[in-house]
Amino acid sequence: MSSSPSPFPIERSNSATTEGAGQRVDEGKGRIFPCERCGADLEFHIGAQSLKCPFCGYVKDLSIDEDSAVEEQDFGDMLAMLAEKRKEGASENVETEEVRCSSCAANVTFTGTLTSSECAYCGSPIQRENVHRAKHRVPVDGVLPFQVNRSRAKENLRAWTTSRWFAPNEFLKRGVEGRFNGVYTPFWTYDTLTANVYHGQRGERYWVTVGTGDRKRRERRTRWYPAHGSFQRFFDDVLVCAARGLPKKLVRKLEPWPLHECLPFNQESLAGFLAETYDTSLKEGFAEAKARIDEAIHQEVRRRIGGDEQRVLSLSTRCDAITYKHLLLPAWLLTYRYNEKPYRVIVNAASGEVQGERPYSWVKITLAVLAGVAAASGLWLLVQHFG
Repeated sequence: MSSSPSPFPIERSNSATTEGAGQRVDEGKGRIFPCERCGADLEFHIGAQSLKCPFCGYVKDLSIDEDSAVEEQDFGDMLAMLAEKRKEGASENVETEEVRCSSCAANVTFTGTLTSSECAYCGSPIQRENVHRAKHRVPVDGVLPFQVNRSRAKENLRAWTTSRWFAPNEFLKRGVEGRFNGVYTPFWTYDTLTANVYHGQRGERYWVTVGTGDRKRRERRTRWYPAHGSFQRFFDDVLVCAARGLPKKLVRKLEPWPLHECLPFNQESLAGFLAETYDTSLKEGFAEAKARIDEAIHQEVRRRIGGDEQRVLSLSTRCDAITYKHLLLPAWLLTYRYNEKPYRVIVNAASGEVQGERPYSWVKITLAVLAGVAAASGLWLLVQHFG
């Protein structure tokens, strides 16, 4: 489905239904948020952090229950529930649906995990209904609203572009051109208390003098001592992107996210933006989180062993009290082309951090390597000359 608005103007009637935000269309498959003043579609406004009409300026606060909160969910209980649903024939896969746009009556196709979009003909925001709360899927617990607007994202992108080392001069001069899409991306967060037992060796370096006469020299050696221990470590909000379409390395570099600013899930925050639901399952996500946990524990074991060098001979980790949250986090996505090759850029729409793919100038890299070799050779000649 194309997300570009139609070049033809659409007349909007002021007599459109205004019976509260969240009007259902097409038997509950879609959702829009009509303005209570003029009937146009409300969109989430980043500056106001509320719904706002792009035509008459009417502002409506997000409908959030004062008693609701973004809470940790039991990992084991949810896996058991999903397994039971699978036995009943339910699937976590999201099928393609068509939803009728209430503004221009066009049919909007939602494919795969896309849950929030805009009409390709009139640009009105429209959402797939109830996917985020489907009983056979893991419901969303919280959403972090957009806090970085499109203009600031573009400014940060320009600064990122001009700071790229070894980039082609044409790239630095021309910059990145393309259209930003605001997308709510699904994430899992995991909490767990780990119990760890390790055995290893601590290496202490020392120097000895060997040889005689002209062959006399100092050599560095290492004495090894046994080391073992056990400890507990709690991991809070280990973050895993649940959208397979984004490069994992780039997404990790966008951290940290201000997760404490997440709101209890409400579809109003999605109005006017694209949104996806997860295609990396809760269980698959924990496997990715476990890899990050193991990496952090391995580093801590080395610190606990101490010394100049460390050997980790065995390490056993048990994860207890596992909980999770299903969150939607905001990002600006852009794909641009340079010399006919596509590159992707992601902007953290809560912090403004930019990460992306970029071209390299092999001429600049070669010259830098040659300059480094020349500098090293010059230093070696100086050392030889002055003894």
